[in-house]
Amino acid sequence: MSQHRSAAEGRSSGGTAAGDVDVFVADEQSDEPVDTVRWSRLAGSVLDAEGVRGDAEMSLLFVDETAMAELNQRFLSREGPTDVLAFPIDDDVYEGARSADSLGPGPGVDPELAELPTILGDVVLCPAVARRNALVHAATYDDELALLVVHGILHLLGMDHAGTDDAAVMEKREQQLLDRFHRS
Repeated sequence: MSQHRSAAEGRSSGGTAAGDVDVFVADEQSDEPVDTVRWSRLAGSVLDAEGVRGDAEMSLLFVDETAMAELNQRFLSREGPTDVLAFPIDDDVYEGARSADSLGPGPGVDPELAELPTILGDVVLCPAVARRNALVHAATYDDELALLVVHGILHLLGMDHAGTDDAAVMEKREQQLLDRFHRS
């Protein structure tokens, strides 16, 4: 299991022999309390459990309803704030920069680019919406934030809930991760 070091604002890093998995966290809202250390640790544990290895980065950003509504409109053409948005970044560039035998960069590849971390993407959360949703879901505010962190990370890693089968698989994995890292 990875070891994590955390800061209230900044990053949590899970160290492995192959590199670090860094979780950068920023709380840019003041509507609800956010324990950035707790959520960065949860994110690091989920990434570790999902097999993310080597130099990789992701960010968790906590924003107010106005900022979330603007993101929701801009990227999904939906009105109003939502609870979580995930912005995955494709890492094929880094994988493609290695030669077939994975011993080094391919011809013509800048060695510094081949050593860059894989950027998984950003998970943006709105604590004010999470608080309201917690009341509807008969859960605590912390339970709701934990679910949103896990949900957003699974989206970064390629899971989706567009179809019924996909939704069932994603929800099952969310519950497994929450049972292991949040409810234990």
